[in-house]
Amino acid sequence: MFVATLAAGAVALPSIVPQPVSIRMATGSFEINPRSAIVVTRETADLGQTLRGFIAPATGFTLPVIRRASGDSIYLRIDKRLTSLGAEGYRLEVSDHKIEISAAKPAGAFYGIQTLRQLLPAGIFGPTVVKGTAWEVPCLSIEDTPRFAWRGAHLDVARYFMPKEFVLKFIDLMAMHKLNTFHWHLTDDQGWRIEIKKYPLLTQVGAWRKDSMLTYSPATFDGKPHGGFYTQDEVREVVAYAAKRFVTVVPEIEMPGHSHAAIAAYPELGNTGQKLEVGTIWGVDENVYNPEDSTIRFLQDVLSEVISLFPSKFIHVGGDEVPKKQWHESARAQALMKLRGLKDEHELQSWFIHQMDSFLTQHGRRLIGWDEILEGGLASGATVMSWRGEEGGIAAAKAGHDVVMTPGAWTYFDHYPTRDTANEPHAIGGYLPLQKVYGYEPIPASLTNLEAQHVLGAQGQIWTEYIPTPKRAEYMAYPRFSALAEVVWSPKESRNYADFRRRLDVQLQRLTLLDVNFRAPKDSD
Repeated sequence: MFVATLAAGAVALPSIVPQPVSIRMATGSFEINPRSAIVVTRETADLGQTLRGFIAPATGFTLPVIRRASGDSIYLRIDKRLTSLGAEGYRLEVSDHKIEISAAKPAGAFYGIQTLRQLLPAGIFGPTVVKGTAWEVPCLSIEDTPRFAWRGAHLDVARYFMPKEFVLKFIDLMAMHKLNTFHWHLTDDQGWRIEIKKYPLLTQVGAWRKDSMLTYSPATFDGKPHGGFYTQDEVREVVAYAAKRFVTVVPEIEMPGHSHAAIAAYPELGNTGQKLEVGTIWGVDENVYNPEDSTIRFLQDVLSEVISLFPSKFIHVGGDEVPKKQWHESARAQALMKLRGLKDEHELQSWFIHQMDSFLTQHGRRLIGWDEILEGGLASGATVMSWRGEEGGIAAAKAGHDVVMTPGAWTYFDHYPTRDTANEPHAIGGYLPLQKVYGYEPIPASLTNLEAQHVLGAQGQIWTEYIPTPKRAEYMAYPRFSALAEVVWSPKESRNYADFRRRLDVQLQRLTLLDVNFRAPKDSD
């Protein structure tokens, strides 16, 4: 339950996104000035440097990070007594002579810092010194903890490669909104974006295509080659950067469908023997991996290198939109089905996913995939992302599997944000206004309380078929990710769209200063 109280004479509630669980306003303020210090412990020393880095660019104050109190200070503390707030919860208390951020774990203290940033004037997010500004924080007490453990943001870099610098910025914006899981979609029909040392052709061939589709019907193309990939050193840099911001990077390596680019690099992975060029057409591609043992070993070799780069508990294997035509027409695939005792191609897909589930389990990881992995029987350790509505998530949760809710109608941010599509950049279609995102409820009403415990959280998706640049990606992402952040962090009872829009006005000022190309919401949306 959201709690907000105002002492007599206190200022109005601050504009914080996502809304904290509890805010109690008091009178007075704390002023951050050149004499202020950041007081840390051994466990919060790195966080002290993070806070100093947030404050310095706009204020010009390079505050000392020290172990002992000195005058009016900002304290960052780990307090084991706050275990009731969980690993990501925090307590933030501001009086006229100190600011204190306490948490049971460093992640919680980091989120307390993110809230502190939003208690300051919006100019704190700017890159230059604002002379004469009073950097005052209102006196208050906040106690806060997230509703869901999985608060995700997905970015497809396979359709259009996004530079590493933008990926880092994307993660910074996630952290600002207390989102904690970055789903990095790295491979698809139109591009393979991660270096695999054992199979260099995956990037030498698979990362480059000769053309890109501009519109699907009628089909038009830009006539320009496109490509790019991340070296393993760059991947390690992104993962380490995210970890410092308490963001887990979950890689997605698509299989057995969405594999055209890999088959173009290694034709023996396909079913037809035909030599392919990397895909240039959006949509569902009939070229899928063959079910040979050698292909399974190839992909497990790939996953071995992926595992070495990503410490995340979950590894995403896609599993969606797998046409069965080539398997149905392949004498070899049919023979393998008979040999393995599989009655149809759906069971063959399930067998394929089971091989990866067993492999990942043996390596201490968990498989996650789109809801098509339910077809033909779900691997025992698998987790489902429910994108074709909520039905897959409901079925998985009722069967005792963990679920991340990603239904297209509420979480696909490649859809148009307005009905006025004539005045918007071309998009894949659909209609997803800000208010609908904000109104999404990740726990389906049909689940019991016990079944609902399998819903880990929810996630927003940025598919890039018609999003060729970082600035276009920002335009589609924000402020819809701001709305989703409140859905997955704040108490359900506290959500109020009119109040969110009030707070969003200030959040958009912050995004402006961070050079984010957001789309300002309109009443006509």
